[in-house]
Amino acid sequence: MKLEITGRKKEIKLLQRLYERDDPDFLALYGRRRVGKTYLIRNFFKGVPCTYFEITGLKDGSLKEQIQLFTEKLDKIFLTHHSKNPPKSWLKALHLLTECIEKRHKKEKIILFFDELPWLSGNKSGFLRALDYYWNTNWSSRKKLKLVVCGSAASWMINKLIRAKGGLHNRLTAIIPLSPFTLFETEEYLKKHGVQLNRRLILDLYMVIGGIPHYLNNVRKNLSPSQNINQMCFTKDGMLFEEFHTLFASLFDDSPAHIELIRIIAGSRNGIDKIELLKKTKHTSSGGRFTARLNELEEAGFIASFTPQSHKKKGTFYRVIDEFTLFYLNWMEPVSNQLRLSLNSSNYWESRMQLPRWKIWSGYAFEAICYKHVEQIKKALGIHAIASEISSWKYVAQNENEVGVQIDLLINRADGIINLCEMKYCEGAFTITKNIAENLEKKQFVYKTIMNIPKTVFITMVTPYGICENEHSKRLISDQVKLDDLFKE
Repeated sequence: MKLEITGRKKEIKLLQRLYERDDPDFLALYGRRRVGKTYLIRNFFKGVPCTYFEITGLKDGSLKEQIQLFTEKLDKIFLTHHSKNPPKSWLKALHLLTECIEKRHKKEKIILFFDELPWLSGNKSGFLRALDYYWNTNWSSRKKLKLVVCGSAASWMINKLIRAKGGLHNRLTAIIPLSPFTLFETEEYLKKHGVQLNRRLILDLYMVIGGIPHYLNNVRKNLSPSQNINQMCFTKDGMLFEEFHTLFASLFDDSPAHIELIRIIAGSRNGIDKIELLKKTKHTSSGGRFTARLNELEEAGFIASFTPQSHKKKGTFYRVIDEFTLFYLNWMEPVSNQLRLSLNSSNYWESRMQLPRWKIWSGYAFEAICYKHVEQIKKALGIHAIASEISSWKYVAQNENEVGVQIDLLINRADGIINLCEMKYCEGAFTITKNIAENLEKKQFVYKTIMNIPKTVFITMVTPYGICENEHSKRLISDQVKLDDLFKE
């Protein structure tokens, strides 16, 4: 079977296994807007023999509108005439679908795909109750039937379906959390679409738009990454010019509160702990809703939580890991009004890329990418088969005689080794100067002294082009990971 799908090998393998099973299956798929959820399901099942029924929820659609669209699709796929006199409830609508299913041959594969489930299940629509009823009473006993539900609102999918306490609890037979493309998948996608860039240029592009397939699909092959970024982000008709608020509004009902949280988190270079974050918020008070919003942002892939490895429990802290969000808040939002009034912004971004501020910000963006590619880092170090824990560590000096340090990435291995990872973005090979060497030694010494862990600590450099060999690198650096390693599958 030849599929028109780039990457997604793990997901395709799971879909293939479910398809080949004769048992009924109930799959939940979730992931942020424009990450390719619908494309994956639609194109996989397009390539296999089956009866494929797909319905997409209408955002803010009324019950009447949703059911009208449903019956129109029912007429098209099963050659019925229900749209002329559509039912008034989801219980009756899904009963019509059940009748259509029962008329099909028992050996026929039937795929039911409910896309944007949160929109179908609008307030008091009764859709989930009806879905629960027909899955439990009919569809779950029909061999070769596959029910697939999908949604961009990750928190809704998790709370209402995956962790549901009602009738759908434990009904799922498979779950796919669909993430943005890795660097490996991004390179594969761009090549497939005729965009020929070296890995350094792909990294520059990735630091701005990340691995979102829909964004990558708008990269023009006759433009450089900086020209593409200028066209997509800094022109009034660019596809990403208004994307930020549209994105958050589509995912969260109370998006201003989520945006406030992510602004505060993005403003902290090394991440921010929960207590400090709460002090700075205005829209969110302490309690369940504050924690819920943080969980929603994390489940949607905008932030990551880290538990510091510390001699004293300090609690979870957060940092933004979504590339486009970081870029928007730092570079697009401050000039958005100016660009709306501008008559010509054709070379705006190219001029900004020459500023020292871009070099500093690139280091932060590169660190966020490294966090997403920890598995590739572990493979490059030859430790992917060794059990390990990922953490960070921070020590605040208690007096003027002590030194405070921040370690962004620690790989604590079961084989008695800890990799202290130092991530540096640069345009060529990175040189460890005397000052940098002293700083690395301080980090290693303070960490080993304060933590008092009987493990060997290796200093590992993660850079695009490796490090220049000199007396400091020979003495201090145990391992190094390069850009090519991050592009591994």
